[in-house]
Amino acid sequence: RAFEMAGARAELVHVRALIVDPSRLERAQLIGFPGGFSHGDDIGAGRVLATNVRERLWQPLAGAARRGVPIIGVCNGFQVLVQTGLLPGPAPGEGWPTEPPRATLALTSNLTGRFVDRWCRVSADPASNCLWTAPLKSLALDDPASVLPVAHGEGRLIAATGPELERLADAGQVPLRYAREDNPNGSAMDAAGVCDASGLVFGLMPHPERYLTPLHHPARTAPDPTPGLAMFSAAVDHAIGASV
Repeated sequence: RAFEMAGARAELVHVRALIVDPSRLERAQLIGFPGGFSHGDDIGAGRVLATNVRERLWQPLAGAARRGVPIIGVCNGFQVLVQTGLLPGPAPGEGWPTEPPRATLALTSNLTGRFVDRWCRVSADPASNCLWTAPLKSLALDDPASVLPVAHGEGRLIAATGPELERLADAGQVPLRYAREDNPNGSAMDAAGVCDASGLVFGLMPHPERYLTPLHHPARTAPDPTPGLAMFSAAVDHAIGASV
């Protein structure tokens, strides 16, 4: 719905159908990994789906990233992107590898040990080149529109090494953060999302697709377009421009 409201024609495709015919990804101009509880999260959030993607779909997905296709992963989709190695992606100046790299990020249990479902204040890094968060850069933290809903039990972002997340932040690859006193899961550096060096591959725990109209906002006072819809519109506009 978010992609279609932004002007794209969306096609829902089951991951097993993509494994049978990965060439479908070659025709995609935008790719989204949705939120939810894939495979029931029975052995960990996103783990089964990430294994399928990593083992069977890495090359076509890396090929899509290589040719500049915007990719988003929301909540469970973000967990999949970090476990497959699509995020944080190759270092600046390096190309996408032909084989999946070792995962350097993970999303683990919230510090509270509980599922959290609420709205959080967020801000976008003005120095980041992330395509998806570009429309949010003008929003101040005290702006009533500077919020996104979250709903997860395993959203705390951690890195394999201490300096890894700092390196990503310095490179503009932590384009979205929670307000410090409004971090719902205890993520390091208040990170709410991570992008690759190109700014086209982006994963986040908040749900922009649940904030598409002012009616979604608790106070019904959000701007139109909402921050959520603006994020998808930025990606659709980019895809249209790239195809011209």
